[in-house]
Amino acid sequence: MRLACERHFADLDSGAARGIYFDAEAAQEAIEFFPAMFTITDGPKAGEPFDLLDWHTFVVGSLFGWHKAGRLRFRNLWLETGKGQAKSPLMGGISIYVCGFLGIQRAQCYAIASKLDQAKIPFKDGAALCRADIPDLGESLEERGDVFISGKGENAWRIEFTESSSFFEAKATTDSLSGPRPDCVIADEVHEFMTDKPIELWAAGVAKKSGSAFMILGTNTPAIDQIVGTEQSEYYQRLLEGIFEDDEAFAYIARVDDDDDPFADESCWIKAMPALGVTFDYENVRGVVNRGKNDEGKRLTVSRLYFGIPVGSSGFWVDEAAWRDCIKDIKEEDLEGKKCFLSLDLSEKNDLTALGAVWKGQDDRLLARINYWTTPAGLERRSALDRIPYKVYVAKGELKVTQSAVVDYEFVALRIAEMVAQYDVDSLTVDPSFWEKFRDACEKVGLAVWVYEGPEEPEGDGLKVVRHSQGTKVAFGERNLCMPHSITRLTDKVLTKEIVIQTNRLTQYCAANTVIKTDAIGNQMFDKSRQRGRMDGMIALAMATGASEGVKVKEDGPSVYEERGVLTI
Repeated sequence: MRLACERHFADLDSGAARGIYFDAEAAQEAIEFFPAMFTITDGPKAGEPFDLLDWHTFVVGSLFGWHKAGRLRFRNLWLETGKGQAKSPLMGGISIYVCGFLGIQRAQCYAIASKLDQAKIPFKDGAALCRADIPDLGESLEERGDVFISGKGENAWRIEFTESSSFFEAKATTDSLSGPRPDCVIADEVHEFMTDKPIELWAAGVAKKSGSAFMILGTNTPAIDQIVGTEQSEYYQRLLEGIFEDDEAFAYIARVDDDDDPFADESCWIKAMPALGVTFDYENVRGVVNRGKNDEGKRLTVSRLYFGIPVGSSGFWVDEAAWRDCIKDIKEEDLEGKKCFLSLDLSEKNDLTALGAVWKGQDDRLLARINYWTTPAGLERRSALDRIPYKVYVAKGELKVTQSAVVDYEFVALRIAEMVAQYDVDSLTVDPSFWEKFRDACEKVGLAVWVYEGPEEPEGDGLKVVRHSQGTKVAFGERNLCMPHSITRLTDKVLTKEIVIQTNRLTQYCAANTVIKTDAIGNQMFDKSRQRGRMDGMIALAMATGASEGVKVKEDGPSVYEERGVLTI
């Protein structure tokens, strides 16, 4: 929620350069329409004008205030709150506004859901608003003849605006879509969707419209096994986090913070339930919370439905607040006098290749950067598969594209050679899987390397290469380069804020996708079989961080002999 507000203010300052602008009069007109034309039909406020709640005002003002190229800016909107926050009446009211009061001829508005009964929930709210008296007039839109509603009472199924030949109706989603050219699509209970194909099909229909068309997805926080809702939510979270830009997408996500305990502190409830005390009584919430305190099954359900806490997963792989505190820009002068440890997570064909670099000071504080490479072939396909716009990262300089069908290791070897010449590089840590191929690339670019085989074996010439195991098996001996030790060291550095990680949205993306696997005795590794997207950057970061452990950094400054001279005994 805070990030959504920050984005709004940032766009007011910088949006004009991207062709977006905010029309305050249009926003105000939409906001004032609700209490002027609608009467609340249910709940403690029934019979009163539909004054928008604060969070409603932000959504409606954003939707109808932001414009781009002569139309509404936002085509895709995501609304995620706790239970009972009046999402359905809001979406029903927006549909009526678009259908009959924006001046769109033959407007098509649809309420969709995985089942028709669910689609009818926001539709029925819209029908009820049309049948309730307009404040101060004593008659409804239906009685005035502004709308014609097909179906009586709860069986209403279509609302028509005869003057503009527009309509609003409920539909169950299907895997095929032909005919509809929607101006407004509202989808409630998205966490109940079994597949995202209907959403993609309706979104494509919205995208075809040349005018102001949009789709609103509303939901409670989905459980981790509700795949469609989880993937959609994570996409919009990454949008708000600034991992990528999408000027046509809007998100409002209300959750408690990671360090909140809603079962012990009522003050945090409002974060996930912005209509608390208006549409949902405090005492009702206290009742479900008390039941959750004594029943673990209910506790998980209450955590998700009311407070936006995803269940069924451990969530972010480390304390997320601590991780965010470690993300900062690093200046080149910050690296002077520090030992550098490189690590490489190589791709086999056209996936991401990540080169990690960690600089260590005398106090064991770390500075980290990650370089990424991929190939141009299939970039669009992989963007869709990974749900991430790689071209944006390329444009921002956060991802490099090699001009080859597969990631050319020579590009990476050349970058490592540059870093060896520029910094005090201790070693390069690698996953043994692709080492032989990479060694050939080093030879081609003239980078001398040798493989460290242990303290008893002679050293070679050039850059020292150290193998790093990837599973949960613990390695013993000097440097202990294995995932359990490296993940533990990285986690410790994040939690104690003794590492600064260079700002890079691709690194944020990898961190958000990371899944940790723990064996029976507590040893950890990165679990690629369960990753939600690419996490190559985290593997490289962990290996470089692990390699930096136990290596002493020589103290800069004058020799002790220069300060006190030679002692004679």
